[in-house]
Amino acid sequence: MAIKLYQFAISHYCEKVRWALDHKGLSYEAISLLPGQHINTIRKLTGADSSVPVLDHDGHRVQGSKAIIDYLDDTFPENPLTPADPQAREAALSWEQRLDDEAGPSVRCYSYHHFLQRPKVVVPMLAAGSPFYNRILLRLAFSRVDEVMRKWMKINEKTAAQSRETMERYLNELADAYQEKPYLAGDSFSRADLAAAALFAPMFQPGQYPVPWPKPAKIPKDIQAWLDHWQPQIHTLEKIYAANR
Repeated sequence: MAIKLYQFAISHYCEKVRWALDHKGLSYEAISLLPGQHINTIRKLTGADSSVPVLDHDGHRVQGSKAIIDYLDDTFPENPLTPADPQAREAALSWEQRLDDEAGPSVRCYSYHHFLQRPKVVVPMLAAGSPFYNRILLRLAFSRVDEVMRKWMKINEKTAAQSRETMERYLNELADAYQEKPYLAGDSFSRADLAAAALFAPMFQPGQYPVPWPKPAKIPKDIQAWLDHWQPQIHTLEKIYAANR
């Protein structure tokens, strides 16, 4: 059995899959790609969309974190992430879908809007896990990379502000949910909790994440001020991550 994960090390959607694989105790090879250069590789694998993550299990390929977790639970049923109880299952899938569709893109947009203004800080994170020369390539072509990423992900001042509001709404909703019970769906850790903690992980920079996080002094002031204000809600998710990752 050979499992390969094609990823961006920095991607919080890829972190969802890394966590799911580790949760199930599965061995895998993580293949970190460079944003932009990944397109040809992923299209050859999938024949379609160029997004990551992509899981290759003995030639069977699955794209997208939600679909990959579905596949892992079906193929490797031990340590399930999808609740067996129908009501809990529905709640877990609903939470994950909402987080994937709204919270994840918001964390990405807000973070990149500020970090793309600091090439020396963001380049090592974008190139993490890939060959060393990719840092050089990214630095040389950074103005183009910045332009493409902003266009591709619709990142600008307005969307960053909207993303911040979405993040705040979800942080409040999640904090309230965890005050009522220890898990988002059912009586045990599920893909809902995994999605919440993984997608917000860039906000608390866990050590298990395979990127060189910037030191506090290198974090953009706007983000640091926001993190300081929302620390209690963020800490709720940090505890979920620490307890289950």
